Amino acid sequence: MSRTGTRTIKVDYLARVEGEGSLYLKIQGGRLRDVQLKIFEPPRMFEAFLRGRHFSEVPDIVARICGICPVAYQMSAVHAIEGALGIAVDPAVRLLRRLLYCGEWIESHALHVFFLHAPDFLGYQDALEMARDHRAVVERALALKKAGNQLVALLGGREIHPVAVAVGGFYKTPSRKEVRALRPALEQALEVALETVRFVSGFDFPPFEQDYEFVALSHPQEYPMNEGRIVSNRGLDVDAAEYEDHFAEHQVRHSHALHSVIRVRGSYMVGPLARINLNFDRLTPAARQAAAEAGFAPPCRNPFRSIVARALELVFACEEGLRLIESYEPPARPRLEVEPRAATGQAATEAPRGLLYHRYQIGADGLIRLAKIVPPTSQNQKRIEDDLWGLVPALLDRPEPEILWKCEQAVRNYDPCISCATHFLRLTVDRE
Repeated sequence: MSRTGTRTIKVDYLARVEGEGSLYLKIQGGRLRDVQLKIFEPPRMFEAFLRGRHFSEVPDIVARICGICPVAYQMSAVHAIEGALGIAVDPAVRLLRRLLYCGEWIESHALHVFFLHAPDFLGYQDALEMARDHRAVVERALALKKAGNQLVALLGGREIHPVAVAVGGFYKTPSRKEVRALRPALEQALEVALETVRFVSGFDFPPFEQDYEFVALSHPQEYPMNEGRIVSNRGLDVDAAEYEDHFAEHQVRHSHALHSVIRVRGSYMVGPLARINLNFDRLTPAARQAAAEAGFAPPCRNPFRSIVARALELVFACEEGLRLIESYEPPARPRLEVEPRAATGQAATEAPRGLLYHRYQIGADGLIRLAKIVPPTSQNQKRIEDDLWGLVPALLDRPEPEILWKCEQAVRNYDPCISCATHFLRLTVDRE
């Protein structure tokens, strides 16, 4: 096709992402005219499911939103509800929740780094094809994921859709002996995570940078997971209760997920690259040393290097998990008794893919009147499209398969969990 003609490039089903989505590019007159990341999974109505349910049911319901990051949904939910009801949990419960989050980060990051993203850099169509030439790499990935699964299974009651998390604490907490038994697996996982940083830092990264507004939680004493203020590299610094004053969602015709923007300013990035850029000094010593050896330092504005950021967070989660295991003592009571009252609570935690916001309005009878959930992928969706607007013009003279490969890789930089993003309750599309 000549440069003056029109080309339409479509990826009907994006590979190696969680959920179903597609990509549409329109090129006309040698210029990129349209970019659409299409999320066509049907809305799953989780906010509607929650209305009329007792607040104690929420953690179990929201855990079903995602099979990869159920802990993130549970943590945001219990923090928001406990905030609404004026509950302060035992410090040992707080520690245990952070340890549970470490397990989820390990299993989720290991899945993405090795099975979804590494094949892009190594030139394979999928992880099975990659495994034929890199058996040891895949075995390391499985060892990492197993360590994360063990943490989630012990603390959450099972590996997938854990059931032990409760408003006010846990339904059941493990003994110190049970928690300490996880130490050998996590020590091995830390060694594998360090090797993972060395492995992925040697990939060939396209020379592509963007002027991002990074958004993440920030905590004065620790690398953020469950708690902190919402900050950005452009001066944003707000409490979760102020989230909707600064962030807005809007409908686009081509997606069954809302686009999220910072009011007035536009798109932004959440996720490991944003977290590390904003919280590098809060990483554990081994993670900072691994970053130095890999030549990774903030500010990093190349989204393709997000795989290195995820590998560094693997090191952090393993090292932090070991610290938490060493200091763990079971709480006096696994769970506080919680009385309902009419109130509204908001919370944000750091899911593996980035900031996750929940808001709940609770009636005096303890029933949920209103629920709002803003997943990381819906927050990143506009930013992904903006990346493609910046990336594709430099690829227009390349063969179409190469354009497709680079575009899909650019989407996978964000590890999008497309199923998680389709939450909104009403779809209105005006067609001419």
